[in-house]
Amino acid sequence: MRMSESEEESSGGEDWPVTADWLEATLTSYHRREGQMEEAAASVAVAEFSVRPGCEAGESVLSDILAVRVLYRVLPPDGTEDEPRALDLIVKLLPNDPFSRFFVTEAQRTEFNAILAPQTVWPPLGAQRCSCVFNLISVTLRAQSPESRENLSAPSLPRIRTEVSQRLLEAQTTSARPSNIRMTDVTTVVPELEQFQRRLLSADESPLELPIPRCYHAHYAAPGEDAEGSLSESVLVLENLKSRGFRGADFSRGLTLREARAALEAVARLHALSLALKVREGRPLDERYPFLFQTARATDSYQQLVERGLPQLARFLERRPGLEAVLQSIAKLRPSTKELIASLLAPQEPMALITHTDFWCNNLLFRDEGDDERCACAVLDWQMVTYSRPTNDLALLLVSSLPTELRRRCTPDLLDRYWAELTATSTRLGVDVEGDLGYARDQLAEDYRRSQLLALLLCIGSVDVALGNALTEQRLVDVLQDLHQDGVLSPDLLAQ
Repeated sequence: MRMSESEEESSGGEDWPVTADWLEATLTSYHRREGQMEEAAASVAVAEFSVRPGCEAGESVLSDILAVRVLYRVLPPDGTEDEPRALDLIVKLLPNDPFSRFFVTEAQRTEFNAILAPQTVWPPLGAQRCSCVFNLISVTLRAQSPESRENLSAPSLPRIRTEVSQRLLEAQTTSARPSNIRMTDVTTVVPELEQFQRRLLSADESPLELPIPRCYHAHYAAPGEDAEGSLSESVLVLENLKSRGFRGADFSRGLTLREARAALEAVARLHALSLALKVREGRPLDERYPFLFQTARATDSYQQLVERGLPQLARFLERRPGLEAVLQSIAKLRPSTKELIASLLAPQEPMALITHTDFWCNNLLFRDEGDDERCACAVLDWQMVTYSRPTNDLALLLVSSLPTELRRRCTPDLLDRYWAELTATSTRLGVDVEGDLGYARDQLAEDYRRSQLLALLLCIGSVDVALGNALTEQRLVDVLQDLHQDGVLSPDLLAQ
């Protein structure tokens, strides 16, 4: 029986845009693209499917998220029947709310081009949660549902709405909008990385498992060129990793040592792949992938976020005794934040590579592997992907997402873990990081020290994430005190 909607799974009589015909077309295209259908005449037949909200109660995201479970068969042209297959998918749509829809379209091209798509949520603003930064304003909004926006403070909401109105007016007046992007014309990151490693690794070697949800379909339509409310507009269809046992971590608690090791080893494999691709093919990755989040654009976005976060952080610290020296150091940083962000984001050879740039606890999922020492990690939310330096990812994770005691005690061990995975993976791909590139473990430590300043500035830009919870507030204070004591809170850090 073909179903457009499961009575058991759907709720509230929602008119889901997902249909059996659309699923059949999407899965047929996917299997043919992956070479799983040798005959062009082969097709997919959906037996049944169910649709439900992709976010749990209390979560709110910048995009509309649907969870779809589909049972289907592949139909060869000879009329035989394949065994039934089941898939759990995440369908990511533009939000129906125009207030949120405006923001999604601004950074969406990077996300769709990279085919590294978000499906996670940020931690609370009050009781709400929402997705990662899409542009320079969206962190300020933080809670994106109409109900949660009403919970924003009365003084801030009119200012935000005024700014959004101005941006919308400018866009309408200039008719400025990005040109439509055909996915067949765009070189995508993940398929190229997978093809690259297949070319280099021998048939008897196990391939590197990329810790990224599989993408089944991606379509980008420029604003004004989509059919609102339909699946002909911008949409991403991803593997639902929760069906494979992956779960999120608790930001207020912070990562465990096992989770932190898994996260750093996962991102090390991605770093190594992009580094080896650059070295082996002799072409800078920002030339190969011009849609990567550019340093100038990223600097402007982050700078405006920092400017919004600094007064909020100052008010918080002023209520805490004994932090006067920290406050003074932050005040001295303020005139130089834009230059610091630009310098620290800029790719630095020989280790310029693709970075996640938003690598923190709530963009990760973990799965228990039945081993007290290890767990699996998947990395989500890639729309801020940048051509930068690897230690920026490491510093943001360790500064933002580790409990204080664990960060203080285990940072050297965690950097050793990352280094071991990075160098081992690079060696498998034909690149000797130390021998070929002249980059050693002690240089990683020096770069990490500088990257901590960028991590702190990014955290300041999203400081509301930590406020309102006693555990995360204390963790923030501890980080500030430690970085101040280590001399990191200094505009002269880059010259050291």
